[in-house]
Amino acid sequence: MVLKKITHLLFFVCIFTIFASCKQEKYNTTRVDASLVSIDRSIKEDTSITAFITPFKTAVDKEMDSVLAYAPTSISKNDSRYNTAIGNMMADAVFELVNPVFKARTGYTFNAVILNHGGIRAPLNKGDVTTGTAYELMPFENEVVVVELSGFQMKELFQYLAKGKAHPISNLQVILGEDGSLKKGLIQGHEIIDNETYFIATSDYLQKGGDNMTFLSKPVSLLTLDYKIRNVLIDYFKKYDTIAPVRDNRFIKE
Repeated sequence: MVLKKITHLLFFVCIFTIFASCKQEKYNTTRVDASLVSIDRSIKEDTSITAFITPFKTAVDKEMDSVLAYAPTSISKNDSRYNTAIGNMMADAVFELVNPVFKARTGYTFNAVILNHGGIRAPLNKGDVTTGTAYELMPFENEVVVVELSGFQMKELFQYLAKGKAHPISNLQVILGEDGSLKKGLIQGHEIIDNETYFIATSDYLQKGGDNMTFLSKPVSLLTLDYKIRNVLIDYFKKYDTIAPVRDNRFIKE
């Protein structure tokens, strides 16, 4: 028993001595060496890494190449200045597929959708529409949020849309004069009422002021739905076997 106590005492003495003897040392960088390592075809393939990755790549390729629908014609975000079929498709997909999610959580439906022209990153090409197509159209991790906007903020939204960019919208109509100025903005066919509020679905990127859409950054209320826009497109493609959106009268220039 005495021997055991002596052993414990010696152990603690050693630990105390070690920590007591430690001093904080300061080090300053005096030199940084670097060299360029070229990565090209001269580097031999590591077969063990290739063998490890191959099953995952095969599974991903199979998923990305899976055919969801068919597009009879090619459409692009540059097809028109004010209104594009591809933009209409994306906004309508959000309105149709996300509204039931919003209603299940809140008991309400949102009134309209606004996305951004720059968020469309590829055309929808004629032929098979795959999971990979959705990733090409929307490679970002943007997800749908619903903002509640005042009548004043909605008027700011219409002034922004009148600047002449084909931003994807759904259930909104922008009527422009001959000189391009805003004559009227309608939501679900009605003019804005100043003391009303409106639920608008958009992306989290735009809600934070992206593309200078500052009217979305201070909403009356905000709800994040955890539904990525890319996944909305995938679900939309699965729902419809033929993807053939058209231009319509969402933007009118008199």
